[in-house]
Amino acid sequence: MNADLLTILEYWEREKGISRDILLNAVEEALISAAKKAVGPARDLRVQIDPKSGDIRAYATLLIVEHVESKHDHISLQEAKRRKPDAQIGEEVEVEVTPENFGRIASQNAKQALLQHLRKAEKQLIYSEFKDRTGDIVSGIVRRFERSDVYLDLGKFEALLPNRERVPTEEYQLGERVRCFVKAVDTSSYGPEIILSRADPDFVIKLFRLEVSEINDGTIEIKAIAREPGYRTKLAVYSTDSKVDPVGACVGLRGQRVKNIVRELNNEKVDIIPWDPDISEFVANALNPAQLRAINIDEERRRLNVVVDEDQLSLAIGKRGQNARLTSKLCGWHVDIQAREEKVLGFEEKVAEAIHAFAAIEGISEDQAGALVNSGFHTLEDLSSVEIEDLAEIPGIGDAASDIMQAVHSETQRRLGPAENDSQESVDAQEQEP
Repeated sequence: MNADLLTILEYWEREKGISRDILLNAVEEALISAAKKAVGPARDLRVQIDPKSGDIRAYATLLIVEHVESKHDHISLQEAKRRKPDAQIGEEVEVEVTPENFGRIASQNAKQALLQHLRKAEKQLIYSEFKDRTGDIVSGIVRRFERSDVYLDLGKFEALLPNRERVPTEEYQLGERVRCFVKAVDTSSYGPEIILSRADPDFVIKLFRLEVSEINDGTIEIKAIAREPGYRTKLAVYSTDSKVDPVGACVGLRGQRVKNIVRELNNEKVDIIPWDPDISEFVANALNPAQLRAINIDEERRRLNVVVDEDQLSLAIGKRGQNARLTSKLCGWHVDIQAREEKVLGFEEKVAEAIHAFAAIEGISEDQAGALVNSGFHTLEDLSSVEIEDLAEIPGIGDAASDIMQAVHSETQRRLGPAENDSQESVDAQEQEP
């Protein structure tokens, strides 16, 4: 065996962790086919390799006979006695049949077969080491591309990141270090193969488990996840401890925890949503910050009809329907989102509505409300800025102007509430100071 082949064996033993004995056995098996071509159809042909020098020798087991009929199967008694003095007819004797230049020829012919044997041995090591590591995150270096598939060097082993498991917005460069999720160890016709993923939703779940200690100790549960790789992920979390805020724990102090995960996901948007057993509350949380008007539930068909205002429709649906689509996946219900139909009022209806609103204020009669609206006042704000003298000149108001202004002021204060009233009184007091 030449020095190159020995170098290959040393490399595989050192880098791949395959023992020298297994390698030598694989080489011997590979060389037998080369020996058969060089020696011919010898009986019980075997090849032996010196593990130190790398010398290759071929041996055949021949039958001792009185008359040799086939030189590949038989040996004469006289010839056998030269090798084994006590040889007898009918016995077998092993004879070296190494042809000239066999070492060089066999080495060249065996290298390809050797690599095939070694790959099989490596595959078995892959299965032994990775069969229990499904679900782990590993780090590898991009070594080569085959079409759109990426092969990563994990150290002793090579793993496959198939195109279907890639994130569509990501591009990888040779020599780049990439973290991936071990999705499976598949057994194919070529042996076990490590299948990696960066697009699987479980990749995000595993990142949160590594980053958020409360998830690992069971304080926080991940109830559901929906993901469109490279664009957006929605994660529903729940706390078994009422003192622990599940969203806050996942976000972390100043958002550091979720920032680390978003950085690993190349700035993919991550929404962390509080899970709720009430499907209406859960959907409202998932569609936040869109404001919902109503949610109609069809239990039998597991459909939700969400009604929002016209200006909230695009926010609820999301870009290219992404928000609604992910919400549907997260909840496990089909979610339909539609805008609320706003009634378009005619002029007469608007007048009647304004009159009704004024008449509902204590201290303003319906006739007085009609007079105010017909004079161009339609809201409390309109009346707040008018002078009592001007109001008294309106037909139908007259001496009631002061009472009407007092009623308007009381209603305004009621609508503002106590907090805003205190604030306004403070402002008024400051304005009165000299």
